[in-house]
Amino acid sequence: MRRPRRWWGRKSTPAKVETYTRWSFHFFGIIEMLAMGASAYERVGPRPATGLAVLVTVHAAVGMAVASRSLDWTRGLRPQPLRLLWGYAALTAVISTGTVLLAEHASGDAVDTAAGSAFGGILCFGAGMITLGVRDRRRAVAVVGGFALGAGLVSFPLGLGAAGALAVAALVLVAGGFLAFTSVFSVWLLDAVYTLDEAKETRARLAVAEERLRFGRDLHDVMGRNLAVIALKSELAVQLSRRGRPEAVEQMIEVQRIAQESQREVRDVVRGYREAALEVELTGARGVLSAAGIDSEVTGGTEGLPAEVQSALGWVVREATTNVLRHGDAQKCAVAVRISEGRVVLTVENDGVPEVTGSADAVGAGGGSGLAGLRERLAAVDGTLEAGSVGKGVFRLTAEVPLPPSAGAAVLEVSS
Repeated sequence: MRRPRRWWGRKSTPAKVETYTRWSFHFFGIIEMLAMGASAYERVGPRPATGLAVLVTVHAAVGMAVASRSLDWTRGLRPQPLRLLWGYAALTAVISTGTVLLAEHASGDAVDTAAGSAFGGILCFGAGMITLGVRDRRRAVAVVGGFALGAGLVSFPLGLGAAGALAVAALVLVAGGFLAFTSVFSVWLLDAVYTLDEAKETRARLAVAEERLRFGRDLHDVMGRNLAVIALKSELAVQLSRRGRPEAVEQMIEVQRIAQESQREVRDVVRGYREAALEVELTGARGVLSAAGIDSEVTGGTEGLPAEVQSALGWVVREATTNVLRHGDAQKCAVAVRISEGRVVLTVENDGVPEVTGSADAVGAGGGSGLAGLRERLAAVDGTLEAGSVGKGVFRLTAEVPLPPSAGAAVLEVSS
């Protein structure tokens, strides 16, 4: 039981929807075999029932292959299976006609009823499966209409009369149309899920690109003016030096001062780029989780916390949020910050881990610095980190950082 759960848990949400869609259409084939093939044994004798069961089973098996190849085509994995679709349409016509001929050679009302049910059902399932491989709506309508018309034309010469042939055509039109609509809607839903997943990845890449642009802009603002001044003063010092003027030394001292100042400003920019503010990360986590369709709850305040504590816990929120989006399939995620006995406790809990296998580091180290990197950051402020399963399908990450006495008093004063 664990292996199927692990296999299912490792799949992304679009992959789960695709697997569900594929097996749904395979299940349609099983329904066709049971409803029109196996049920014939309860109505008629062994020989005609076996003949109907064989015909229906062959048609259902080919229909499953058509569904699989057509879904592969919609996902861009293989070309459109035109030959298979035409072959399946011809097979549907031959087998449905075969059920009628079987009823003609056998005797009894029960055989006629079973064969008539198989005749209509095969045409309905055939119309529904073929529309999986047709992208144009007009062609899908033409497929269903063609099968309904064919059902009426075949039924009329067999003695059903105009009313009976019309009833059969209407039945195939309604049932086949319903199955065709189900096929078209399933493909549309699958494409929509994949499109939304690609949009989420695009938003993440745009956020990274925006942060890089911000960093480049800040670095340009710091270095652009200073480099221009350094170049100008260096050129002036060269000219003064050639003329033997003592002011050249003063200009080079100024160049040295500006270069040192630029070096300090660049370090400040890089340090600010690498640090993570807890309040900013909490707000970002709420927005990212909501955009991913995860019900998020963020509680607690950050007022009065030292900068180094906020930076360390901000990295914990960033890494934990990334892992919630990347691993599992969470529906809810709760982030809480609280002060308890002179310590800041941050917990991130989600229900997207069906089963935790291996160590906690293996679960959380999927990207970025992982849990090992977070423990190093927390160790710099004497903090600790714990991660693991706390229940069925629930994963919790807890980070604790002690507060200095002065900071603890300030936090209590702010909270009061």
